[in-house]
Amino acid sequence: MEWLVALVLFGSFFTMLVLGVPISFSIAIASLLSIMVSLPFDASLSVVSQKLASGMDSFTLLAIPFFILAGNIMNRGGLALRLIEFSKLLAGRLPGSLGHVNVIANMLFGSISGSAVAAAAAVGGTMAPLQKKSGYDPVFSTAVNITSSPAGLLIPPSNALIVYSLISGGTSISALFLGGYLPGLLMGACVMLAVAIVAKKKNYPVSEKVSLGEAGKITFRALPSLGLIVVIMGGIIGGVFTATEASAIAVVYSLLLALIYREVSLRDMPNIILGSVMTAAMIMLLIGASMAMAWAMANADIPYAVSDALLALSDNPIIILLIINLILLIVGIFMDMTPALLIFTPIFLPIALELGVDPVHFGIILTFNLCIGICTPPVGSALFVGCSVSGVKIDQVIKPLLPIFGLLIVALLAVTFIPEISLFLPSLLLGY
Repeated sequence: MEWLVALVLFGSFFTMLVLGVPISFSIAIASLLSIMVSLPFDASLSVVSQKLASGMDSFTLLAIPFFILAGNIMNRGGLALRLIEFSKLLAGRLPGSLGHVNVIANMLFGSISGSAVAAAAAVGGTMAPLQKKSGYDPVFSTAVNITSSPAGLLIPPSNALIVYSLISGGTSISALFLGGYLPGLLMGACVMLAVAIVAKKKNYPVSEKVSLGEAGKITFRALPSLGLIVVIMGGIIGGVFTATEASAIAVVYSLLLALIYREVSLRDMPNIILGSVMTAAMIMLLIGASMAMAWAMANADIPYAVSDALLALSDNPIIILLIINLILLIVGIFMDMTPALLIFTPIFLPIALELGVDPVHFGIILTFNLCIGICTPPVGSALFVGCSVSGVKIDQVIKPLLPIFGLLIVALLAVTFIPEISLFLPSLLLGY
């Protein structure tokens, strides 16, 4: 019976994806069909409906629409240009400085907006003409922009880590947020290493030196934006407010900042709110549908079957984690981050826990894998946005992407097999 349920569940799911059915509906319909193998239609429909509703009935999930709204306000509030100017202070004297600026700005902007796509569009759209004017290869610059934009999904506040916290059964969001800092910085450092190698080979220029007075002005203009990170993480670590409450504070902070910058007016807010609601609604529907799929998989003992199959291959944790990483890298090529998190967390987390892997550590491993996936064809959202803002064709950017992917996979292995990279800050600041 279990194999039939699994066949119906995944067979119908992937068939509908190939046919172009939206992924939320594919998950919900596949769940319904698989449950009908063992239950009558009315009972199956009742289970799916209940799981859809209960999956979205979570106080923790309120953080997602609030962080999305804060990010959209920041996107319209002239944040990208200020962060790019500040990034030039940090990396302006390095060889290939504009490439390094692109990476640092993506890390800063992505962490504040919580979106790799927004970072790739806002930072890439500003940096592409500057790099082209300075003699940088547009194809390589596009590859740098694409591969550095997902770093903000690891550096908090991160909607991906909030989703993982919910699906994993309540893993501490504070610990996950702190755990994402060093892996996110490591991801950015790998892209900067690639920039340094290519810059030395092609003799890319160094930016002009900025005077002390001008540096002070640039820093002063960027500090209010950077202050959002301090307010959110300082409040969470200090126990002043929860991550969900921090998301609401982020909206108020970003709105006040945008009004002060005079880049956003109250007239713009209805469109910003509407766009945020649409994005949040898609994610919430995905979460509800995935709860139904998780119930269908648990009812058919699919996670246990996968666990038994993997553990039958080897009892060596290193081998099992390598296999899980390989599967997740392949999944990331064909599936966007949120649905992949929702579907594969219930399958692989029990295996990781059996191997003695900390749930915070595994959440970072899972997210890091899928961050690489959103840069890869055929469905990588960061890939498409990065190419569209620079005007470079996707087939042109594949070659320079490959060596950067190699460096990112080395970083992924380091994060996987050195738990301290993910757990050092939670242990230090939270006593985790």
